[in-house]
Amino acid sequence: MSKVKVIISGGGTGGHIFPAIAIANALKKLQSDVEILFVGALGKMEMEKVPAAGYEIIGLNIAGLNRSNMLKNLTFPFKLIGSLLKSLKIISEFKPNVVVGVGGFASGPVMYAASTRGIPTVIQEQNSYAGITNKLLGARAKKVCVAYDGMEKFFPAKNILRTGNPVRQDILNLEGKRELGQTTFNLDPSKKTLLVIGGSLGARSINLAMKAHIEAFKKADVQVVWQTGKFFIEEAKKAVADANATNFFVSDFIYTMDQAYAVADVVLSRAGASSISELCIVGKPSVLVPFPFAAEDHQTKNAQALVDVDAAILVPDSEAGTRACEESLKLLLDEATKAKFSTNIKKLAQPNADQEIAKEILKLATSA
Repeated sequence: MSKVKVIISGGGTGGHIFPAIAIANALKKLQSDVEILFVGALGKMEMEKVPAAGYEIIGLNIAGLNRSNMLKNLTFPFKLIGSLLKSLKIISEFKPNVVVGVGGFASGPVMYAASTRGIPTVIQEQNSYAGITNKLLGARAKKVCVAYDGMEKFFPAKNILRTGNPVRQDILNLEGKRELGQTTFNLDPSKKTLLVIGGSLGARSINLAMKAHIEAFKKADVQVVWQTGKFFIEEAKKAVADANATNFFVSDFIYTMDQAYAVADVVLSRAGASSISELCIVGKPSVLVPFPFAAEDHQTKNAQALVDVDAAILVPDSEAGTRACEESLKLLLDEATKAKFSTNIKKLAQPNADQEIAKEILKLATSA
């Protein structure tokens, strides 16, 4: 049998990139000689993260529609046509057996180009509400791998597979990593630790709440590991330095998330699909602040699914400034609620999602 070739397309945020890399790693584990090529969007974080994970990536000159400045959309049709033509060229040269779309700008042109050439496609939809690209391409896909029930309203029911969302392999086992993390983040093992993650690009409402509560965290004598995203890092560093808050570790991006989860007693986070999937697997008590402008407010639906089973606290974005830090501090000191949340959230974990998706991809590749 000839070597299996797979293109994985999409990206834009960590919520798309990390599941994509997890799928690639699972494919390699199942079939070591599989050839994988990533296609992303030029200037987006996948162009850095994918090569760092050891995979080749080609960038398309593509961006989404700008809803706040319509003038910026004048170039969109040209970028889309250019990306479609480049996608067709990539497909004719690489000759994939299967093309996988994980969502994000680059996913659309590549998936569409593959379907016009009769190449089987697989969609990996992370959220409870399907993105516009995935909805448009869903009817053409051979398989749609989802994490939530009720996705028949977006995709043909016969093609849906409930797999869960792939997560970074290093978080599947946190045993022995707490001590390592305490060294990495310069923490005191005797103190409670809050991990703050607003997604790979940061969350402004959470960041502003944290900045306003630096003194409160100092007074409570708890530690904070704070991932700010690249847009807030300088402001956060200055605020922490001005307050002489030695109990804070501040970074724009945390590469050792396994260690960050291991040291965390409580997590303050957005409610993106990947974050929720990871929190379920690591079993951490959480305060969730959903991003209110996500399509169909799907982050609120993601968070509510945990609240409904008594596994997390939901703070609306509009109340983040007054409640996010207070709820986090209260939870840090409430051992009974932490234990209950941890037990309940672990019940929702789907740790084998990457392998399930990889098996479907290989099945399609060999039957095509």
